[in-house]
Amino acid sequence: TGKLEEKTKAVEPKCAKKPAKETKLIKEAALITMEEFESVPAYMKGRLTYDQINAVVQEMNKAVAAKYKIMYQPLKNMSIPDRNLYDKFMEQETNATRGLFFIVEADIKAFTQLKADKRFHSILSILRHCQRVREIRGSGLVRYVIC
Repeated sequence: TGKLEEKTKAVEPKCAKKPAKETKLIKEAALITMEEFESVPAYMKGRLTYDQINAVVQEMNKAVAAKYKIMYQPLKNMSIPDRNLYDKFMEQETNATRGLFFIVEADIKAFTQLKADKRFHSILSILRHCQRVREIRGSGLVRYVIC
């Protein structure tokens, strides 16, 4: 039994290693399915195509990922421009958006090639209709929350 005790003691320190840091998951909006696209009223769609809408969804997901990649960095590892962005993001957050993943138009302009024009806003109304995005308005900003 002495040999068995030595083996178990040798195994225990290996388990004492610090566990790998958990990566925080960033929520993304799912792409629109063809059935959902067909269920959108014609007055909302206009001349928009299925591919255009899904391209905007993908760009929004990139913007959310870029924003929350900065938000989840440790403060001591941030560069000065990243720290300034972090402070701006924290100012945008309210009690209504705490714990939710959201972007504003400034994030879309900063992290993607999209323009916040009339076509973009009509695509956002389609995404709200399909329950991919929700709007929270307040303090002069429109926050687009990923559902």
